Amino acid sequence: MKFTLNWLKEFVALKAAPEKLAELLTMAGLEVESLAAQCEPETNEEDWLFEIGVTPNRGDCLGLAGLAREVSALTGGRLRSPAASPAVKGSAVTKRVNIAVGAPRLCGRYSARVVDQVRIGPSPASMRYRLESCGIRSINNVVDITNYVMLESGQPLHAFDMDRLPTRKINVRPANEIKKFTTLDGLDRELVPEDLLICDGDIPVALAGVMGGMNSEVSDSTTSLLLESANFDPMTIRRTAKRLGLHSEASHRFERGVNPEGTIAALDRAVYLLAQYAGGVPVNGVADRYPRRPKPAAIVLREERLMRLLGARIEGQE
Repeated sequence: MKFTLNWLKEFVALKAAPEKLAELLTMAGLEVESLAAQCEPETNEEDWLFEIGVTPNRGDCLGLAGLAREVSALTGGRLRSPAASPAVKGSAVTKRVNIAVGAPRLCGRYSARVVDQVRIGPSPASMRYRLESCGIRSINNVVDITNYVMLESGQPLHAFDMDRLPTRKINVRPANEIKKFTTLDGLDRELVPEDLLICDGDIPVALAGVMGGMNSEVSDSTTSLLLESANFDPMTIRRTAKRLGLHSEASHRFERGVNPEGTIAALDRAVYLLAQYAGGVPVNGVADRYPRRPKPAAIVLREERLMRLLGARIEGQE
Protein backbone atom coordinates (compact mmCIF):
# COMPACT_ATOMS: atom_id res chain seq x y z
CA MET A 1 0.00 0.00 0.00
CA LYS A 2 1.15 3.53 -0.80
CA PHE A 3 0.37 6.73 1.10
CA THR A 4 1.78 10.23 1.46
CA LEU A 5 3.04 11.59 4.76
CA ASN A 6 1.05 14.84 4.62
CA TRP A 7 -2.14 12.88 4.04
CA LEU A 8 -1.42 10.63 7.04
CA LYS A 9 -0.87 13.73 9.19
CA GLU A 10 -4.51 14.67 8.61
CA PHE A 11 -5.43 11.57 10.62
CA VAL A 12 -2.83 11.61 13.41
CA ALA A 13 -0.64 14.24 15.07
CA LEU A 14 2.88 13.27 14.00
CA LYS A 15 6.24 14.96 14.50
CA ALA A 16 8.58 12.06 13.74
CA ALA A 17 10.89 12.41 10.75
CA PRO A 18 9.95 10.28 7.72
CA GLU A 19 12.92 7.97 8.26
CA LYS A 20 11.99 7.47 11.92
CA LEU A 21 8.37 6.73 11.03
CA ALA A 22 9.57 4.19 8.45
CA GLU A 23 11.63 2.47 11.14
CA LEU A 24 8.72 2.41 13.61
CA LEU A 25 6.30 0.95 11.05
CA THR A 26 8.77 -1.70 9.96
CA MET A 27 9.45 -2.77 13.55
CA ALA A 28 5.69 -3.00 14.11
CA GLY A 29 5.31 -5.47 11.22
CA LEU A 30 4.31 -3.00 8.49
CA GLU A 31 7.52 -3.15 6.49
CA VAL A 32 8.32 0.03 4.60
CA GLU A 33 9.48 -1.15 1.18
CA SER A 34 10.29 2.28 -0.24
CA LEU A 35 10.42 5.91 0.87
CA ALA A 36 10.74 8.81 -1.56
CA ALA A 37 10.70 12.58 -1.20
CA GLN A 38 8.33 14.57 -3.42
CA CYS A 39 6.44 17.88 -3.53
CA GLU A 40 2.75 18.67 -3.58
CA PRO A 41 1.99 20.27 -6.97
CA GLU A 42 -0.06 23.32 -5.91
CA THR A 43 1.74 24.35 -2.73
CA ASN A 44 5.20 22.97 -3.54
CA GLU A 45 5.18 21.71 0.04
CA GLU A 46 7.58 18.88 0.83
CA ASP A 47 5.95 15.47 1.07
CA TRP A 48 7.05 11.85 1.30
CA LEU A 49 5.67 8.78 -0.43
CA PHE A 50 5.68 5.57 1.62
CA GLU A 51 5.11 2.09 0.23
CA ILE A 52 4.45 -0.54 2.87
CA GLY A 53 3.90 -4.27 2.79
CA VAL A 54 0.63 -5.10 4.54
CA THR A 55 0.33 -8.75 5.56
CA PRO A 56 -3.00 -10.53 4.80
CA ASN A 57 -4.03 -10.48 8.48
CA ARG A 58 -3.78 -6.68 8.71
CA GLY A 59 -6.57 -5.60 6.41
CA ASP A 60 -7.29 -2.84 8.93
CA CYS A 61 -4.09 -1.12 7.73
CA LEU A 62 -5.23 -0.85 4.11
CA GLY A 63 -6.58 2.62 4.87
CA LEU A 64 -5.06 5.75 6.35
CA ALA A 65 -7.41 5.63 9.35
CA GLY A 66 -6.11 2.18 10.29
CA LEU A 67 -2.52 3.22 9.78
CA ALA A 68 -3.15 6.31 11.90
CA ARG A 69 -4.38 4.12 14.78
CA GLU A 70 -1.17 2.10 14.51
CA VAL A 71 0.98 5.24 14.43
CA SER A 72 -0.94 6.69 17.38
CA ALA A 73 -0.19 3.56 19.41
CA LEU A 74 3.49 3.72 18.44
CA THR A 75 4.04 7.44 19.02
CA GLY A 76 1.26 8.62 21.32
CA GLY A 77 0.05 11.06 18.66
CA ARG A 78 -3.57 12.20 18.94
CA LEU A 79 -5.98 10.77 16.37
CA ARG A 80 -7.94 13.15 14.16
CA SER A 81 -11.22 12.61 12.34
CA PRO A 82 -11.75 14.00 8.81
CA ALA A 83 -14.76 16.18 8.08
CA ALA A 84 -17.96 14.29 7.26
CA SER A 85 -21.67 14.88 6.59
CA PRO A 86 -23.80 12.54 8.70
CA ALA A 87 -27.23 11.90 7.24
CA VAL A 88 -30.13 14.01 8.44
CA LYS A 89 -32.76 11.72 9.92
CA GLY A 90 -35.61 10.99 7.58
CA SER A 91 -37.11 8.44 5.24
CA ALA A 92 -36.61 10.28 1.96
CA VAL A 93 -33.89 7.89 0.82
CA THR A 94 -36.11 4.83 1.29
CA LYS A 95 -38.66 6.45 -1.03
CA ARG A 96 -36.00 6.68 -3.72
CA VAL A 97 -34.43 3.23 -3.45
CA ASN A 98 -35.29 -0.15 -1.96
CA ILE A 99 -32.47 -2.39 -0.66
CA ALA A 100 -32.76 -6.15 -0.20
CA VAL A 101 -29.98 -8.55 0.80
CA GLY A 102 -30.91 -11.89 -0.70
CA ALA A 103 -27.70 -13.58 0.47
CA PRO A 104 -27.01 -12.57 4.11
CA ARG A 105 -24.13 -15.06 4.41
CA LEU A 106 -22.34 -13.37 1.50
CA CYS A 107 -23.27 -9.77 2.31
CA GLY A 108 -23.16 -8.96 6.00
CA ARG A 109 -24.16 -5.32 5.55
CA TYR A 110 -25.29 -3.04 2.73
CA SER A 111 -25.56 0.71 3.30
CA ALA A 112 -26.45 3.38 0.75
CA ARG A 113 -27.09 7.10 0.44
CA VAL A 114 -28.50 9.19 -2.40
CA VAL A 115 -26.92 12.45 -3.58
CA ASP A 116 -28.61 14.79 -6.07
CA GLN A 117 -27.54 17.81 -8.16
CA VAL A 118 -24.08 16.39 -8.78
CA ARG A 119 -21.90 18.14 -11.35
CA ILE A 120 -19.34 15.89 -13.02
CA GLY A 121 -15.93 17.44 -13.62
CA PRO A 122 -12.24 17.13 -12.80
CA SER A 123 -11.08 16.62 -9.23
CA PRO A 124 -8.98 19.26 -7.46
CA ALA A 125 -5.25 18.99 -8.10
CA SER A 126 -4.51 17.98 -4.51
CA MET A 127 -6.84 14.98 -4.76
CA ARG A 128 -5.45 13.93 -8.14
CA TYR A 129 -1.92 14.17 -6.75
CA ARG A 130 -2.69 11.91 -3.80
CA LEU A 131 -4.59 9.34 -5.85
CA GLU A 132 -1.94 9.15 -8.54
CA SER A 133 0.83 8.93 -5.94
CA CYS A 134 -0.98 5.86 -4.61
CA GLY A 135 -1.23 4.33 -8.09
CA ILE A 136 -4.87 5.17 -8.86
CA ARG A 137 -5.72 6.98 -12.10
CA SER A 138 -7.90 10.08 -11.78
CA ILE A 139 -11.19 9.75 -13.72
CA ASN A 140 -13.65 12.43 -12.54
CA ASN A 141 -14.61 14.05 -9.25
CA VAL A 142 -17.24 11.43 -8.32
CA VAL A 143 -15.21 8.31 -9.06
CA ASP A 144 -12.12 9.93 -7.55
CA ILE A 145 -13.98 10.67 -4.32
CA THR A 146 -15.03 7.03 -3.93
CA ASN A 147 -11.40 5.96 -4.41
CA TYR A 148 -10.12 8.73 -2.14
CA VAL A 149 -12.42 7.66 0.72
CA MET A 150 -11.45 4.02 0.18
CA LEU A 151 -7.78 4.92 0.63
CA GLU A 152 -8.65 6.95 3.73
CA SER A 153 -10.98 4.51 5.45
CA GLY A 154 -10.15 1.11 3.95
CA GLN A 155 -13.86 0.77 3.05
CA PRO A 156 -14.50 0.37 -0.70
CA LEU A 157 -17.35 2.45 -2.15
CA HIS A 158 -19.17 2.38 -5.46
CA ALA A 159 -21.26 5.08 -7.16
CA PHE A 160 -24.21 4.20 -9.43
CA ASP A 161 -25.95 6.63 -11.77
CA MET A 162 -29.46 6.67 -10.26
CA ASP A 163 -31.09 7.46 -13.61
CA ARG A 164 -29.61 4.24 -15.04
CA LEU A 165 -31.29 2.12 -12.35
CA PRO A 166 -34.82 1.74 -13.81
CA THR A 167 -36.48 -0.13 -10.92
CA ARG A 168 -34.30 1.28 -8.10
CA LYS A 169 -34.82 -2.02 -6.31
CA ILE A 170 -31.32 -3.11 -5.30
CA ASN A 171 -30.95 -6.80 -4.59
CA VAL A 172 -27.68 -8.41 -3.44
CA ARG A 173 -27.85 -11.99 -4.68
CA PRO A 174 -25.84 -14.88 -6.19
CA ALA A 175 -25.62 -14.94 -9.97
CA ASN A 176 -27.47 -18.29 -10.22
CA GLU A 177 -29.01 -18.31 -13.72
CA ILE A 178 -27.20 -15.14 -14.91
CA LYS A 179 -24.31 -16.25 -17.12
CA LYS A 180 -22.68 -13.02 -18.35
CA PHE A 181 -22.02 -9.51 -17.11
CA THR A 182 -20.19 -6.57 -18.74
CA THR A 183 -17.86 -4.85 -16.27
CA LEU A 184 -16.64 -1.25 -16.35
CA ASP A 185 -13.61 -2.21 -18.43
CA GLY A 186 -15.94 -3.22 -21.28
CA LEU A 187 -15.27 -6.95 -21.03
CA ASP A 188 -17.96 -9.62 -20.89
CA ARG A 189 -17.39 -11.77 -17.83
CA GLU A 190 -18.48 -15.40 -17.65
CA LEU A 191 -20.25 -15.94 -14.33
CA VAL A 192 -20.77 -19.00 -12.17
CA PRO A 193 -23.80 -19.41 -9.87
CA GLU A 194 -21.76 -18.59 -6.73
CA ASP A 195 -20.62 -15.14 -7.93
CA LEU A 196 -22.24 -12.34 -5.95
CA LEU A 197 -24.05 -9.62 -7.90
CA ILE A 198 -25.66 -6.28 -7.17
CA CYS A 199 -28.85 -6.22 -9.22
CA ASP A 200 -31.38 -3.55 -10.11
CA GLY A 201 -34.46 -5.73 -10.09
CA ASP A 202 -33.31 -8.72 -12.14
CA ILE A 203 -30.59 -6.84 -14.05
CA PRO A 204 -27.00 -7.06 -12.73
CA VAL A 205 -25.33 -3.67 -12.29
CA ALA A 206 -22.15 -4.66 -10.38
CA LEU A 207 -19.98 -7.64 -9.59
CA ALA A 208 -20.09 -7.26 -5.81
CA GLY A 209 -16.81 -6.25 -4.21
CA VAL A 210 -14.88 -6.46 -7.49
CA MET A 211 -16.08 -4.06 -10.21
CA GLY A 212 -19.14 -2.14 -11.33
CA GLY A 213 -20.93 -2.50 -14.64
CA MET A 214 -21.05 -0.37 -17.77
CA ASN A 215 -24.85 -0.20 -17.62
CA SER A 216 -24.84 1.91 -14.44
CA GLU A 217 -21.51 3.77 -14.59
CA VAL A 218 -21.18 7.45 -13.78
CA SER A 219 -20.89 9.58 -16.93
CA ASP A 220 -20.68 13.27 -17.83
CA SER A 221 -24.49 13.45 -17.83
CA THR A 222 -24.92 11.98 -14.33
CA THR A 223 -26.78 14.20 -11.85
CA SER A 224 -27.97 11.77 -9.14
CA LEU A 225 -25.95 9.10 -7.38
CA LEU A 226 -26.62 6.00 -5.37
CA LEU A 227 -23.57 5.54 -3.13
CA GLU A 228 -22.89 1.96 -2.04
CA SER A 229 -20.87 1.05 1.06
CA ALA A 230 -21.10 -2.64 1.83
CA ASN A 231 -19.45 -5.60 3.53
CA PHE A 232 -18.97 -8.80 1.54
CA ASP A 233 -17.74 -12.30 2.38
CA PRO A 234 -13.93 -12.38 1.86
CA MET A 235 -13.79 -15.92 0.45
CA THR A 236 -16.54 -15.26 -2.11
CA ILE A 237 -14.83 -12.09 -3.36
CA ARG A 238 -11.46 -13.84 -3.54
CA ARG A 239 -12.83 -16.77 -5.57
CA THR A 240 -14.55 -14.48 -8.06
CA ALA A 241 -11.61 -12.11 -8.49
CA LYS A 242 -9.11 -14.95 -8.87
CA ARG A 243 -11.23 -16.94 -11.33
CA LEU A 244 -11.83 -13.89 -13.52
CA GLY A 245 -8.29 -12.54 -13.15
CA LEU A 246 -9.90 -9.29 -12.04
CA HIS A 247 -7.93 -7.96 -9.10
CA SER A 248 -9.11 -4.51 -8.00
CA GLU A 249 -8.37 -2.16 -5.12
CA ALA A 250 -11.81 -3.03 -3.72
CA SER A 251 -11.37 -6.81 -3.98
CA HIS A 252 -7.91 -6.53 -2.42
CA ARG A 253 -9.50 -5.05 0.70
CA PHE A 254 -12.59 -7.25 0.85
CA GLU A 255 -10.44 -10.38 0.52
CA ARG A 256 -8.56 -9.38 3.67
CA GLY A 257 -11.61 -8.42 5.69
CA VAL A 258 -13.29 -5.04 6.10
CA ASN A 259 -14.94 -3.90 9.32
CA PRO A 260 -18.74 -3.87 8.77
CA GLU A 261 -19.08 -1.09 11.35
CA GLY A 262 -17.35 1.33 8.96
CA THR A 263 -19.88 1.48 6.13
CA ILE A 264 -21.83 4.53 7.36
CA ALA A 265 -18.74 6.55 8.31
CA ALA A 266 -17.32 6.06 4.80
CA LEU A 267 -20.60 7.18 3.24
CA ASP A 268 -20.70 10.30 5.42
CA ARG A 269 -17.14 11.22 4.42
CA ALA A 270 -17.88 10.70 0.72
CA VAL A 271 -21.07 12.79 0.91
CA TYR A 272 -19.10 15.63 2.50
CA LEU A 273 -16.53 15.56 -0.32
CA LEU A 274 -19.25 15.33 -2.98
CA ALA A 275 -20.80 18.50 -1.58
CA GLN A 276 -17.41 20.23 -1.56
CA TYR A 277 -16.17 19.20 -5.01
CA ALA A 278 -19.23 18.17 -7.02
CA GLY A 279 -22.00 20.41 -5.64
CA GLY A 280 -23.88 17.35 -4.39
CA VAL A 281 -27.01 17.71 -2.24
CA PRO A 282 -27.64 14.65 -0.02
CA VAL A 283 -31.08 13.14 0.39
CA ASN A 284 -32.19 12.71 4.00
CA GLY A 285 -31.68 9.31 5.60
CA VAL A 286 -29.60 6.18 5.01
CA ALA A 287 -30.71 2.86 3.53
CA ASP A 288 -29.00 0.29 5.75
CA ARG A 289 -29.46 -3.48 5.78
CA TYR A 290 -27.40 -5.26 8.45
CA PRO A 291 -28.50 -8.92 8.52
CA ARG A 292 -25.31 -10.29 10.09
CA ARG A 293 -24.44 -7.92 12.93
CA PRO A 294 -21.50 -9.50 14.80
CA LYS A 295 -21.68 -9.95 18.54
CA PRO A 296 -19.00 -8.07 20.53
CA ALA A 297 -16.25 -10.40 21.72
CA ALA A 298 -15.69 -10.77 25.45
CA ILE A 299 -12.06 -11.03 26.60
CA VAL A 300 -11.43 -12.42 30.08
CA LEU A 301 -8.41 -10.99 31.91
CA ARG A 302 -7.05 -12.24 35.24
CA GLU A 303 -5.31 -9.64 37.34
CA GLU A 304 -2.83 -12.06 38.92
CA ARG A 305 -1.75 -13.47 35.58
CA LEU A 306 -1.37 -9.99 34.11
CA MET A 307 0.90 -9.09 37.03
CA ARG A 308 3.05 -12.17 36.48
CA LEU A 309 3.39 -11.46 32.77
CA LEU A 310 3.99 -7.72 33.04
CA GLY A 311 5.90 -7.56 36.32
CA ALA A 312 3.66 -4.72 37.46
CA ARG A 313 0.20 -4.61 39.00
CA ILE A 314 -2.61 -2.96 37.07
CA GLU A 315 -5.71 -2.47 39.17
CA GLY A 316 -8.96 -3.94 37.87
CA GLN A 317 -10.63 -0.57 37.42
CA GLU A 318 -7.79 0.66 35.22
